[in-house]
Amino acid sequence: MIYEELIKQNREAFVWKVIQIANELGFKPEWLMYVMYFETARTLDHTVTNSIGATGLIQFMPSTARYLGTTTEALRNMSNVEQLDYVKKHLAPYKGKYHSFVDLYLAVFWPHAVGKPDTYTITSDIVAKCNPIFDLNRDLDITKLEIKTALLRFIKPEHKHLFA
Repeated sequence: MIYEELIKQNREAFVWKVIQIANELGFKPEWLMYVMYFETARTLDHTVTNSIGATGLIQFMPSTARYLGTTTEALRNMSNVEQLDYVKKHLAPYKGKYHSFVDLYLAVFWPHAVGKPDTYTITSDIVAKCNPIFDLNRDLDITKLEIKTALLRFIKPEHKHLFA
């Protein structure tokens, strides 16, 4: 499994649960590993918290954690395997809409874009300014294609076939 070597605790149980979630929700397990790898600043550390208070494997925002029936503090204190239950709960509403790894990523970053064409545009200056990694042409709009292009830059050449 890609990025498996980064998992410091419960590796076997974690990988098994990732595979189970992927099978149940209809996407490749490698896609989920990549989303979590990217969201944790390429560490797969389930305790990572960013500067605006998002935490965990998919950087749960405090409002998202509340919606899922928990808190970011509780998520931070869970094991990596326990936290996967909340990852699944967050991703489950989009089951059947995961046509690519980008759709899976967007279920975390901008759910309204899941299943939309590459031309779908996030027209929020705030989102673009907070996520310059995705605003490749610096026009303060972010297209789904720009997100895909940015994400592909972080995938190792030997793993690219998993994301085609």
